[in-house]
Amino acid sequence: MQDYQIVDLYWERDERAIKESEANYGKYCRSISINLLNNQEDAEECVNDTWLSAWNSIPPNRPTALSAFFGRIVRNLSISRFRANRAGKRYDGITVMLSELDDCVPSTVSVSETMENGQITQVIESWLNLQSKDDRALFIRRYWHGEAVVSLAKESNVTQNQMAQRMLRLRQSLKKALEKEEISL
Repeated sequence: MQDYQIVDLYWERDERAIKESEANYGKYCRSISINLLNNQEDAEECVNDTWLSAWNSIPPNRPTALSAFFGRIVRNLSISRFRANRAGKRYDGITVMLSELDDCVPSTVSVSETMENGQITQVIESWLNLQSKDDRALFIRRYWHGEAVVSLAKESNVTQNQMAQRMLRLRQSLKKALEKEEISL
């Protein structure tokens, strides 16, 4: 079923919308959540909460790309679940991934202010468009989907250290792009 047809089901308040969402995007959403949480049960709850959130937000929203819409919802739910489960504890998965971006993404206060006018989004999108197809895919897989450096390295037939260096160069490049646009770090 096409995205617009699934959205129409949501607008009609037809419960088949959830079944179609699960059929078309369940595996995708689970992979994002599992990469971030590393816990099957929590990931499953986040995916189920994604369908509920979509049900509650469509209408009034009418997303055109459900993969991005569901991906954003499940990612945010997974990060919230992670924070709730591990408050005050040290954890390698998402903590390491998010800390890698600390040097190139503005502080939380600046991010919320900058996000309001969409400036940071535009800079990151422009920066991503300047990257090679492989680098763009790696960056998104690491920092959006939460995939581990070791799995990216294995798939790319390089060492973990080589992949970590490549990701570092990408973050440094993003940092320069943000600084060029005078986005405070």
